[in-house]
Amino acid sequence: MAVRKFNPTTPGQRHKIIGTFDTITASAPEKSLVVGKKSTGGRNNAGKMTMRYLGGGHKRKFRVIDFKREKDGIPATVKTIEYDPNRSARIALLFYADGEKRYILAPNGLEVGQVLLSGAEAAPEVGNSLPLQNIPLGTVIHNIELRPGQGAALVRSAGTFAQLTSREGKYAIIKLPSGETRMILCTCKATIGAVGNSDHALEQSGKAGRTRWFGRRPHNRGVVMNPVDHPMGGGEGRQSGGHPRSRKGLLAKGYKTRAPKKASSRYIIERKKK
Repeated sequence: MAVRKFNPTTPGQRHKIIGTFDTITASAPEKSLVVGKKSTGGRNNAGKMTMRYLGGGHKRKFRVIDFKREKDGIPATVKTIEYDPNRSARIALLFYADGEKRYILAPNGLEVGQVLLSGAEAAPEVGNSLPLQNIPLGTVIHNIELRPGQGAALVRSAGTFAQLTSREGKYAIIKLPSGETRMILCTCKATIGAVGNSDHALEQSGKAGRTRWFGRRPHNRGVVMNPVDHPMGGGEGRQSGGHPRSRKGLLAKGYKTRAPKKASSRYIIERKKK
């Protein structure tokens, strides 16, 4: 995966940096795995805006992704690698030996024609899904479950990966992309390898209009508002007094918002680094 820069033939092209799409092998998704996706524009059922800065954007279809990988022992062949407008990573279409088709997140290095397997007896190779108790220590992983059978919840964005560092009893110690180290049950599944499309972080929109195509409306800062609209508003000229905070007065940029008695805190060994 690489990125493309453009000759500055227009102001919008000057700063645009996008992916090359060279790994993508199909232009249309698998119909049986696609459902419609409605856009709310940030409004609730009464039409009231409950989330700001959302709206517009290109129409999308939702691809149903298999985050559980529960078809253990059945080999699957990678048929295509496709673009998904709903996530930063690429997706891969699997054809299982029993005739079923499913989408998964495409890890780095996955090729069309490769055969994947899930379950405890699978080899620890890129794209295979195994319980954490069967993965060798030091392995780079993604798509990690928090509860057995729940489906992958952690490490799903483009270019991200975690590392299995050790095991203590029935728990595996995982170092997450944020720097946090936490315990996860050894019976939870994870997929070998890092998530693909690692150059996604290097992309630049190039113009405001391209950001609107993604359904993101202009985001205005609190400091330019009036005092009635925001705690950081008001003042003569460009005055940004006080501490950074949200519209409702909650401190931002460093203030810890995690509940002090949260149940999952007992599984966190080391908090994420600032």
